[in-house]
Amino acid sequence: MLHVSHQVFPAVFVLYAAHRYGWSAWDVGLLLAVVGALDMVMQGLVVSRMVTWLGDRGTMVVGLFGGAAGLACMGLAPTGGWFALAILPNALWGLAMPTIQSLMTQRVSPSEQGQLQGANMSVASVAGILSPVFFGAVYSASVGSEPLFPLPGAAFLIAALVLLAGALIGWVVARRNGRAVGADGVAA
Repeated sequence: MLHVSHQVFPAVFVLYAAHRYGWSAWDVGLLLAVVGALDMVMQGLVVSRMVTWLGDRGTMVVGLFGGAAGLACMGLAPTGGWFALAILPNALWGLAMPTIQSLMTQRVSPSEQGQLQGANMSVASVAGILSPVFFGAVYSASVGSEPLFPLPGAAFLIAALVLLAGALIGWVVARRNGRAVGADGVAA
């Protein structure tokens, strides 16, 4: 789900920002630089503190909900300024991947770690092939002189729904497994 949603950016972001907000390549590049800096802060400074406080599962769920909220705000943002502000809740998405990786690696033996990482990369590759086609088609159907559904941010909203589904699944599993979840995110 994480990999699918992330593909909305390379698939349609530049087109969407130019169409909806009149942004130039410089504007898009500047925003992406800020997004990258926020991601470094989240993964470098915030993840470990959040995991200590909420555990892996809780941190993952916060990250997925934050990413979903940010994507939804991006899809609905009436101005470029509002879109840029949406990168703040979206930055929480940076909490999700490290904690998902941690949870997965805790579930397999040391001898299976390579297979797990290979499977993860396979899933990311499939998402990298299929998702841009899907999000491109959604974007194409939502803009133009006679759009099928006149909502230019529809691709971002769908990506938000995918992340929201992941967050809800993670939350339900955490609640089911987590009556006594420790800081490592594993049920006691």
